[in-house]
Amino acid sequence: MKTLVQAFQAVPDPMARYKQLLFFATKLQPFPVEEHTEENKVKGCVSQVWVIAELRDDKIYWKADSDSQLTKGLAALLVQGLSGCTPQEIVRMPPDFIAQLGLQQSLTPSRNNGFLNMFKLMQKKALDMYMQQQAGSDSEGMAASASSGGDGAAGAGTAEQQQGSSNGNGNGNNSEASATPVADSIQRKLREELQPLRLEVVDNSHQHAGHGGYRGSATYSGETHFNVEVVSARFEGLTSIKRHRLVYQILDDELRSPVHALSLITKTPAEAGMA
Repeated sequence: MKTLVQAFQAVPDPMARYKQLLFFATKLQPFPVEEHTEENKVKGCVSQVWVIAELRDDKIYWKADSDSQLTKGLAALLVQGLSGCTPQEIVRMPPDFIAQLGLQQSLTPSRNNGFLNMFKLMQKKALDMYMQQQAGSDSEGMAASASSGGDGAAGAGTAEQQQGSSNGNGNGNNSEASATPVADSIQRKLREELQPLRLEVVDNSHQHAGHGGYRGSATYSGETHFNVEVVSARFEGLTSIKRHRLVYQILDDELRSPVHALSLITKTPAEAGMA
């Protein structure tokens, strides 16, 4: 992307930059018609734009299409600039390069906004791929532990998997209710809303046994105090207070009754050393 920025900065004439975009549009690879789906469509663009990604050797390669030649040029610029990057590199990339390209004078405000929306969708797809990579690594690790046999294998797996085992009654029936419904709900909601690169939810309610809370409820599980650490690209550009407010909004139902206290650590991928 840095090379493309330098190339556009070397062209001082706005009209010349406009023509350069139209040239870029001719360089896009053919786009599969079946990929013209809502999932791949960029929201908030004047024209229709679709973007897809392919992961090869831990790097992402992009394809894009549009019903407008100018928008095709913008998409082609992103395709060329971001292809060959790792998911982490794309997720942590700030959108500063958009202004540095110097295209504002050549484009209407709505097209400038659409360009940013293209980049945001590509970041979202990159984050999804990163999460899939992490899930794959976890699965391989669990498979290795299981194949080693012995008592160590019985304790392997994620917190959710261990909990699932504890819920069983010894005859393979796992239909009983979860023993940790509040922690489960916190993890599910934060994963859905923040797509975190790392999420740790620690129940330290045992340290606050004096807090009876809603003990009289039939659904009482004793979960009242949590330490939560979240690493998410959604925190980019937000102050600590705004990050915490976002988490509180997501967990509004939990904070209204069962949870007495929530200790938060919120970081961006760069702050967590995952960039």
